[in-house]
Amino acid sequence: MTDTGTTTKTSLNKFEKFKAEKDGLAVKSEIEKFAALGWEAMDETDRDHRLKWLGVFFRPVTPGKFMMRMRMPNGILTSDQMRVLAEVLQRYGDDGSADITTRQNIQLRGIRIEDLPDIFNKFHAVGLTSVQSGMDNVRNITGDPVAGLDADELFDTRDLVQQIQDMLTNKGEGNPEFSNLPRKFNIAITGGRDNSVHAEINDLAFVPAFKETTFGFNILVGGFFSAKRCDAAIPLNAWVAAEDVVAVCRAVLEVFRDNGSRANRLKSRLMWLIDEWGIDKFRTEVEQRLGKPLLAAAPKDEIDWEKRDHIGIYRQKQPGLNYVGFHVPVGRFYAEDMFEIARLAEVYGSGEIRLTVEQNIIIPNISDGSLATFLAEPLLQRFSINPGVLERSLVSCTGAQFCNFALIETKNRALATIHALEADLTFTQPVRIHWTGCPNSCGQPQVADIGLMGTKARKDGKAVEGVDIYMGGKVGKDAHLGTCAIKGIPCEDLQPVLQDLLIKHFGAQIKQEVLLEV
Repeated sequence: MTDTGTTTKTSLNKFEKFKAEKDGLAVKSEIEKFAALGWEAMDETDRDHRLKWLGVFFRPVTPGKFMMRMRMPNGILTSDQMRVLAEVLQRYGDDGSADITTRQNIQLRGIRIEDLPDIFNKFHAVGLTSVQSGMDNVRNITGDPVAGLDADELFDTRDLVQQIQDMLTNKGEGNPEFSNLPRKFNIAITGGRDNSVHAEINDLAFVPAFKETTFGFNILVGGFFSAKRCDAAIPLNAWVAAEDVVAVCRAVLEVFRDNGSRANRLKSRLMWLIDEWGIDKFRTEVEQRLGKPLLAAAPKDEIDWEKRDHIGIYRQKQPGLNYVGFHVPVGRFYAEDMFEIARLAEVYGSGEIRLTVEQNIIIPNISDGSLATFLAEPLLQRFSINPGVLERSLVSCTGAQFCNFALIETKNRALATIHALEADLTFTQPVRIHWTGCPNSCGQPQVADIGLMGTKARKDGKAVEGVDIYMGGKVGKDAHLGTCAIKGIPCEDLQPVLQDLLIKHFGAQIKQEVLLEV
């Protein structure tokens, strides 16, 4: 790593200073020591920051109980891996839960520092890793959730995503070459036609495109959400064949690593570097690292479908097999649910489980003959294959229950609000509603039809939990970000506001029985 030409050691932000004192990955060799010390006796920088390089996050709102973020390339895991995750949570009772993230990943809650050596041993035995999943690293790499299953896909993303993961993390062991970026970095690869990975919100994304008759990818760069700024990714004006995708990832990351700002963390994401240099200079620098010129972008990409959510029953390209997507309300589940999902994947499928960016689960490879019995399983009463119109596409961040950045509680409130709206309204079209607890936008309100961002509002002269409302986000083809339309609505007054928006903008109608009651 080298500093940018304008960044001196004296102008480094506090995060860069503690990274210079001790590499984040260095704590990997100290886990036994931390377990013996306990969380209260640990060095605060190790506890609050460096442990994030191993995917372990101190949470002040639950002192002594850590969050753990996994790495699950393309959102794929096995029943054995799911069972191990469930075992890790099982000992914590009500304190232990898991959340599916908007990057096809799983976060575990209720982790104790004393148990980390045993947890890491369990992970290693089944090929799980949480390395480099936090702080200034590349986050979980997203790919099509039905890669290899979808008869209409243009490219199976699974192997490429795994290759990138292996390069970045040294096959899960940790790789100092890419563990000290100026800021977090997101990568997505889509091989289908519906933009299932939300390419536009990634720092680096590859979308399918044909160069004459040769398949490859057009490259997008710079998409990100932050409290200071949100931007959709822009074209690099380059096309790459599949066999060069990993090398291009390396080249882009090297340019960012060595030239991104390390002074102001609010201006350290990739788009700020592109703004400073211009897209042409950035592309030239990438080509120099790559060692060859990039071809001009294909005139158009192949994202020409509306976005799918994969909930329901679908035929696979493999004759006689199906994948079933079921809805996990706001992506939260518990150890007993995870054990049951692992069992269903083994009994009815091939032991494979997949996650989506909508925080839901897919079990593939279910035979035609097993389908009816599978659909009768009790778990599918709670994790429905046919949820309500609003609940189906509901997304929520962690919220104030577990996250110290969140300004409001989100998950429970999101479900209660949606259920109340579904009780009163009928719908003629799906409506995607996303909740996020703060301006960091982990719940991605900017990509929703209606996005709700936690804030502090005023009511009767007092500060109360509230939301800013975003409108107009679009996913799939012609994706673009929504903008803030209404500010400072108290959460306790939100339901009638949402009802009015749903009626005026999305064709919802008040149910006849509700009108009669009035």
